[in-house]
Amino acid sequence: MGVKAFRDILRSAPLTSNSEVNDLVHRVGRRIADAANKPDYHWEFAVIEEPNMVNAFCLPGGKVAIFTGILPTAKNEAGLATVIGHEVAHALQRHGAERISRSILEQIAQLGTLAAAATGAIDPGVMQGIQSAYGVGVSLPFNRKQESEADYIGLQLMAKAGYDPREAVPFWERMSGCPRKMIGTLCFRSASSIPEFLSTHPSDVTRINQIEAWIPGAMQFYHP
Repeated sequence: MGVKAFRDILRSAPLTSNSEVNDLVHRVGRRIADAANKPDYHWEFAVIEEPNMVNAFCLPGGKVAIFTGILPTAKNEAGLATVIGHEVAHALQRHGAERISRSILEQIAQLGTLAAAATGAIDPGVMQGIQSAYGVGVSLPFNRKQESEADYIGLQLMAKAGYDPREAVPFWERMSGCPRKMIGTLCFRSASSIPEFLSTHPSDVTRINQIEAWIPGAMQFYHP
């Protein structure tokens, strides 16, 4: 499913023709993939020309795409290694498959709720509230847990690939759009004021604090 989706995306997405950018992403991607030591994943890296999209994604099976919009924020190879390490970690942890499984379970739960409402076992007026509570209480924290796992493993991958894991902190500072000491207090990026428990990603402060705590362990794998 991951391979098919990736092929569909590559057929329709505007891939960059910039050879320097392609070389950069493939070079960093290959080093991270070598550190992951999963040759059966048949790693592939693509660069999508979308300057307004500050993002990247990974599909099951090791299919990684980088949007050109994230490159200025990455700033250098270590910043890009932070991004790619994070995405490769999602593949290694089979987060895509977990999300598919979770989605199936959620559909079953929702069907059960609908059936209960239809038979009068539950008040239809509270059905929507139950489904919303299920989303906040189960689905979103599950995704945040995946994001933190990807940060943790990605940090080790970039270190094993020869990139300084300490560079992950300034990268996430740049992603937040705020100086480190001002994040969440005097400086907010778009939508950053949304409470963390309603977000699928850790807050900027949580993410950076976690990474700083994990850096000493990742440094054991770092050999420039």
